[in-house]
Amino acid sequence: MSETPPNTLQYRFDGPEDAPVLILGPSLGTTWHMWDRQVPELAQQWRIFRFDLPGHGGAPAYPVGSVSDLAARLLATLDALGVQRFGYAGCAFGGAVGVELALRHPERVASLALIAASPRFGTADEFRQRGVIVRTNGLDPIARSSPDRWFTGGFAAAQPAITEWAVQMVRTTDPGCYIAACEALAAFDVRAEIGLVGVPTLVLVGSDDQVTGPAEARTLVAGIPDARLAVVPGASHLVPVEQPAAVTDLLVRHFSTAWQPAHDSATGQTAVPGIPVRAVPSAPQQPLQPVALAEIAPAPVLEPVQVMGRPDPYDAGLKVRREVLGDAHVDRELSQADDFSGEFQEFITRYAWGEIWDRPGLDRRSRSCVTLTALVAGGHLEELAFHIRAALRNGLTPGEIKEVLLQAAVYCGVPAANSAFKVAQEVIREETTPTE
Repeated sequence: MSETPPNTLQYRFDGPEDAPVLILGPSLGTTWHMWDRQVPELAQQWRIFRFDLPGHGGAPAYPVGSVSDLAARLLATLDALGVQRFGYAGCAFGGAVGVELALRHPERVASLALIAASPRFGTADEFRQRGVIVRTNGLDPIARSSPDRWFTGGFAAAQPAITEWAVQMVRTTDPGCYIAACEALAAFDVRAEIGLVGVPTLVLVGSDDQVTGPAEARTLVAGIPDARLAVVPGASHLVPVEQPAAVTDLLVRHFSTAWQPAHDSATGQTAVPGIPVRAVPSAPQQPLQPVALAEIAPAPVLEPVQVMGRPDPYDAGLKVRREVLGDAHVDRELSQADDFSGEFQEFITRYAWGEIWDRPGLDRRSRSCVTLTALVAGGHLEELAFHIRAALRNGLTPGEIKEVLLQAAVYCGVPAANSAFKVAQEVIREETTPTE
């Protein structure tokens, strides 16, 4: 166990001190114990390093703002321990961290395994909606539905103790850290970069995974030049827990045979001692198969448009607009634009969102409070509805939105506030009711 300052992670080691380091990264809502049944065999050849996400498993609750922030904390932890080069296996969120490491710090990663992973996890709207539900209702609704996302129905029914362990694991997570991790996954999108991953990669997925299933796995395999696919039958999202023996055998085989040598000494990296390769019995799953490679052409480099001597704020505005209002709303608005309304859509994206909402002087919570009050004053109820949704995404609770509308009642008038409460009540009910 570790002492954990804010810029590092809670961790533990297992296995010989002189063996090459193999890192096991957890999924959102889990702890390092999700890897318990892999460790005994993996630790025969590797020095196993496991870590907890912030606020998970009793780790200090220092939220991370992005996947890259978590990768930086992991590297800071490893630097403090003198670990320079390592193999890495990560599940779901942990897989996103592995991709980030391979893209930004390829000299550190000797080999990679991505489990239940994707270059983009669902949609940004889905994860921000989950954050709204947790902020309003706590983690209990997410905890109770976790077994449905993580395990096949047969496994959950046959293993009630493991199912209850999964529920309690989520319940004991810090809600603020869970919400921050959802925001990090909402912003994670490396589809345009995945072809730059340059380390040997195993992509492993459960055949019945409904969260990041075989389709997402094949996208990774098609994009990563040196990647192989393994589909584990009879497993869902948390495949290391549901099919531990199969996952263990696949990881042993991959890391025993696909450990990329260290870079030239000019990089300052120390070569890892050779890893003994032992015979591995055939796993009861389909063997790893080579896949056809798909080349991703690099995106063309475009010169930014200059507006009054400054970069065009349109792209920044579109990013902020999507983060605040959600992809679904923005896509709908842009798809309905035509020759008549298209320039107006560009105008509000560029100036309302790129110039005003992106200014550093107020945080987004404060801007939501101002916007709600202004919309109540103007009687703009349709706009109010989607800005209530935006306020929830920006971190306001239903109680805080109520206080804003009560304040508006004093200064904007009771009839205006009465209409606003009706709109807000309906939106909040829709947005904060957990889906079972």
